[in-house]
Amino acid sequence: MKFLPAGAAALMAIGIGLSLQFGATPAQAADASCEIDRPVMFAGLNYDSALFHNAVARYIIEKGYGCQTDALPGETIPLLTGAGKGDIDVVMEIWRDNVADAWKKAEAAGTVKQIGVNFDDAVEGWFVPSFVIKGDKERGIEPMAPDLKSVSDLPKYTKLFEDAEEPGKGRFYNCPSGWVCEKVNTNKLAAYGLDDSYTNFRPGTGAALSAAIASANKRGEPILFYYWGPTWVMGLYDSVKLEEPAYNKEIFDKLKDGSDTSKATAYPQSTVTVGVNTDFMKSAPKLTEFLSNYHTSSALVSEMLAYMQDEGEKPEGAAEYFLKEKQDVWSKWVPADVAQRVKDSL
Repeated sequence: MKFLPAGAAALMAIGIGLSLQFGATPAQAADASCEIDRPVMFAGLNYDSALFHNAVARYIIEKGYGCQTDALPGETIPLLTGAGKGDIDVVMEIWRDNVADAWKKAEAAGTVKQIGVNFDDAVEGWFVPSFVIKGDKERGIEPMAPDLKSVSDLPKYTKLFEDAEEPGKGRFYNCPSGWVCEKVNTNKLAAYGLDDSYTNFRPGTGAALSAAIASANKRGEPILFYYWGPTWVMGLYDSVKLEEPAYNKEIFDKLKDGSDTSKATAYPQSTVTVGVNTDFMKSAPKLTEFLSNYHTSSALVSEMLAYMQDEGEKPEGAAEYFLKEKQDVWSKWVPADVAQRVKDSL
C-alpha cells in the first residue's frame, strides 16, 4: 500500500462532492482578498488523519485568507490523478516512501509537486500496552514483562499473551485479511520463527482490531498487536513498540511480495508530505507558502484523533479545538495578520 499506513487502504471510500464546511464571512473577505476566484479544492481522502488535516487547512485558508474551499472525496488513485489534471489543488497526506504511481507520473510530468512535510514520524510496528512492561501504579497494575524489549523476546511470553482458543500458544493480533500489512506480518512471524508459538489472529475488520486493543487496555490485560500512527488508538493508549532489526528496503520488499521469508526487518518510518497542483501553486503563492509551512507530528495528530474519538467530534470540531489549544504550533505557519484573523474567528 502506502498512501495510507500499510493495510489502511480499506478505510478509503468513494464519495461525491462535499459542501463547504467553513464559509468566509463578508467582513473577513474584506480584510483578506483571496488570490484565486474559485474554491480551493482538497483531496477528500476518507480516513481520520487526512480529514483532520483538511479541516485545519481549510479553516485557516477560509478565515485567514478570505478564500472558499471544498473537498472531493474518493479513492486514492482517482484523487491523485485528479491532482495531476488540475481537478484537485491540494493533497494533505502523501506517503512519500511508497507513493502511488499516479502521483509519480504526475510529478514526472511537472503537474504536481510535494511542497512540504506534514509529519515525518509516521509509525508502524508490533506493540504491547506500556503497562505490560512498565506497570501502572495508578491502576494497581504490576509490570508483567519488564524485560520484554524485542520481537526476539516473544518466545518467552507465549503464556502471557496466551490465545484462549489455542492454549499453549500466544496470540498475535494481525491486520484483517487482504490488507498489505497482514501479508507482511504473516511473513514476519515465519521469519522470526514465531509461527509455531503464536497464532496469527486476523480480525475481520480494522474496527475489530482497534476494539480488541481498546478492550485490553481498558481491562489492563496484555495484548500483542500490529498498529500504526497517527491514529486515535496511538493517541488514546500508551503503547510500546517492540524492537526489530533496522529497516532494510530490500528485505522489506521481499516480505511484501513473499519471495523470501527467511529474514525480517522493521517497518519504515514514513515521511508524509503536502502536495499541490503546480498551476495552483503558481496562481496562489501565499496559500502555497502556508501549505509548505504546514507541519505537525504523528504524536500531535494522534492526540487530536484521540480527542475526536473521546468527544465524538467530527474533523471540523477537532480542527477548531486544535486551533484554539495549539496556537503556538499553527501560528508559525502563517503571517501575523493571517494568524490574527484566524484567532479572531475562534
